[in-house]
Amino acid sequence: MTATETELAHKAANRPVFAWLYARDSASNERRGQAEHRDELLAGITGRVIELGAGNGMNFRHYPTTVTEVVAVEPERHLRRMAEREAAQAPVPVTVLAGTAESLSVADDSFDVAVVSLLLCSVDDQQAVLAEARRVLRPGGELRFYEHVVGTSWPLKAFQVAIEKTFWPRVGGNCHPARDTTQAIRDAGFEVQQMRRFLWRPMPVSPKMPFILGRARSP
Repeated sequence: MTATETELAHKAANRPVFAWLYARDSASNERRGQAEHRDELLAGITGRVIELGAGNGMNFRHYPTTVTEVVAVEPERHLRRMAEREAAQAPVPVTVLAGTAESLSVADDSFDVAVVSLLLCSVDDQQAVLAEARRVLRPGGELRFYEHVVGTSWPLKAFQVAIEKTFWPRVGGNCHPARDTTQAIRDAGFEVQQMRRFLWRPMPVSPKMPFILGRARSP
C-alpha cells in the first residue's frame, strides 16, 4: 500500500458506533422499501461480481443464482464481520475481503459486473473508486449503482449542501449528500445505459431524498 492507501484503510477500519447504527438502520430500511431497491439493482446480473464497500452485506441475499461468484470488499471491521455472516447464508458464493474501494487487490479485467450501493457518497475520492471499478471490469463489463445524490430543486439542494458543510459527514460515516454522482459516473468514462431517479425517505424522520438506481457500461 502507498501512504495514502494506508491512511484510507486506517480511517475506515474501525467505526463501531457508525457500524452499529448503520446495521440497525439498514434492517429497518429493508422493511420500508430498500429490499425492493436492492432487487432492482441486482436483477439480471450474471457471471463474476465485485461489490465495492459491501457494508454489512445486505445485498448478498438479493443476488440472483445466475451469479457465479461475488467478491465483496469492505474496510470497516465490524461491518465486515456482519457481512461474513450474511455471506454464509447467501444464495450464491460470496467471499468477503478487507480493503478499500480506492485500491482493490484484484486483477485487471477480472469481473463481469461491479456493484456500488450507498457507497459513492462516503468515499474520499469518487473518481479513484470509479477508476478502480473500470480497471477490474472486463471490456464491456457493467457497473450497477444505487446511490443517493444531490437534488435538482433549489430548496432540497440547499438543504443537502447545508448539512454536508456542517455536521452530516461527521455523524454519517463521511456521507456527503450533495454529490452529483451521476456526472461522476459519466466523467469516469462509463456509459449510463439505464437509470431511474426517485425520492425515498432514508429515515422515518428525514425528508424524502433523491436517489439514482441503474446500470452503466465500461468501454
